[in-house]
Amino acid sequence: MNDWKKIKQKLINFLELEVKNTGHEKVVLGLSGGLDSAVVAVLCKEVFKDSLLCVLLPSQFSSKASVDDAIELCEKFDIKYEIVSIEPMLISYINNMQNDNLRIGNFSARLRMSVLYDISARERSIVVGTSNKSELLLGYGTIYGDLACAINPIGNIYKSDLFDFAKFLGVTESIVNKAPSADFYEGQSDESDLGYTYSRIDEFLKAFVDNNSSKDELLKLGFEEEMIEKIIKRVKINSFKRELPKIAQI
Repeated sequence: MNDWKKIKQKLINFLELEVKNTGHEKVVLGLSGGLDSAVVAVLCKEVFKDSLLCVLLPSQFSSKASVDDAIELCEKFDIKYEIVSIEPMLISYINNMQNDNLRIGNFSARLRMSVLYDISARERSIVVGTSNKSELLLGYGTIYGDLACAINPIGNIYKSDLFDFAKFLGVTESIVNKAPSADFYEGQSDESDLGYTYSRIDEFLKAFVDNNSSKDELLKLGFEEEMIEKIIKRVKINSFKRELPKIAQI
């Protein structure tokens, strides 16, 4: 059982210190209407008060519920927000992507982050990240897109644990109860993309990453060989997304 009160205070201390170390006083984050960004928004509101700005960045593929849920959260916690549609920018390039959902999703994520960094420059603020530990380990994110940020308070918390943390923080039920989705296209689901539920994935990652379990030990824990090979491969081949670019040493 996680001590969310203690974890919350630790993350508040982290945010206060790391933002202060950058010389900034204000922060911005992209609020999607999903669980992760909602948790980060609530934490940042407590620390930075009116020096927090949340930016909603819908496209033509975003569900109305995503925007409505994000606005509901902002109204509950009195969070400043603005809405900037990426639809015009996406329309201007989308014909080059041959209806490839993966390319459209990655391009959309990078458009959103470009806008967010521009707004951070306008506000003289820094960008706070919203990727959880499960996504970071699996590489389930877009490099220089949603993975881009200056600091990240939830990058060491697994997705399945964030549901309980969100409830502890008082995140709105419409967000806590919805199925995880990057909202890149109609009907898109994180767990469908990954092939397993987050609870099952996180159970595996805790054993493999946190406890350094071997393949034999994972099999004894009840994980199928196909899942073991698939997830281990995914963690390894996506490790570059969790590192700074490699620079040749001369």
